[in-house]
Amino acid sequence: MTLLVTGATGFVGAAVVRALLAQGQAVRVLVRPESDPSNLHGLEVETVHGDLLDPASFAPAVAGCRGVYHVAADYRLWVPDPAPMYRANVDATRELMRAALDAGVERVVYTSSVATLGHHADGRPADESTPSALSQMIGHYKRSKYLAEQVVQEMVQQEGLPAVIVNPSTPIGPGDIKPTPTGRMVLDAARGKMAAYVETGLNVAHVDDVAAGHLLAYANGQVGERYILGGEDLSLKQILTIVAHACGGKPPRVRLPVGLIVPVALLVEGWTRLTHGKDPLVTMDGLRMAKKTMYFSWQKAANELGYQPRPACEAIEDAVHWFHQQGLCDVAATGQKK
Repeated sequence: MTLLVTGATGFVGAAVVRALLAQGQAVRVLVRPESDPSNLHGLEVETVHGDLLDPASFAPAVAGCRGVYHVAADYRLWVPDPAPMYRANVDATRELMRAALDAGVERVVYTSSVATLGHHADGRPADESTPSALSQMIGHYKRSKYLAEQVVQEMVQQEGLPAVIVNPSTPIGPGDIKPTPTGRMVLDAARGKMAAYVETGLNVAHVDDVAAGHLLAYANGQVGERYILGGEDLSLKQILTIVAHACGGKPPRVRLPVGLIVPVALLVEGWTRLTHGKDPLVTMDGLRMAKKTMYFSWQKAANELGYQPRPACEAIEDAVHWFHQQGLCDVAATGQKK
């Protein structure tokens, strides 16, 4: 029987689709008519048009499906109007889970985020049991994902929803067509636009490993449990250094205190609101998040799912190479000029 994947044109969703097809699975994708279909070119999938903001599209999409991978989300770190983000990430999750229940699917894999987890002030890697609260969530994206995860957990406990939750850390790799906020950081670094860094850290995972973790969660995960799909803990300086080496460039040498960037973030956000321009490169929420080291342990996923990610440098190098192939970088991943 068919498996439904939401968010299939996106970065992680497309990787999940590729992984399912590699297993010989029949895949149906729920996509917005206006979405960029590039990530699905050449893939044999059944396409159903719908939208997270159109709950009426969910029942036809899930009808006849054996399982659902709900990967779609409104992933932005800055929004002038947060209301649509909450409708897409919270309300739509509730309605899609209800449609899955009504259709009698055998399993749901819900893609949450490590953004919903707590953290340790001393920088130790957090895990699935690290306490967190809505009041600790920085920005509307994190708050909306926290609330959506609570919706899924409540439906598991109260309505018997057969859902497993996965919490990807920071996926990096090929196919980041938008790109995501992290992908944009890698791309800017590859273009030589990040000569300085702030003292922070991320857990970096290859997007294809994150996708593989979704399939493992479907096959081996326990209903109601959540699993961090992570990779390697790296400082921002280490990440930018790997990007520089992949491009044959120079790694950043200047460390900027977060406080020095605050006036810039305020100015950029204000200008963006005034001009209705593109999302600002620097935001106040981003700076608040940078004060916390986002390190995580994926040991539970390894023990219970069989999850094993590759080194983070491979994810970063694959991302740089892909951006170069798309004509977005001025230098090749081999370090040779175009």
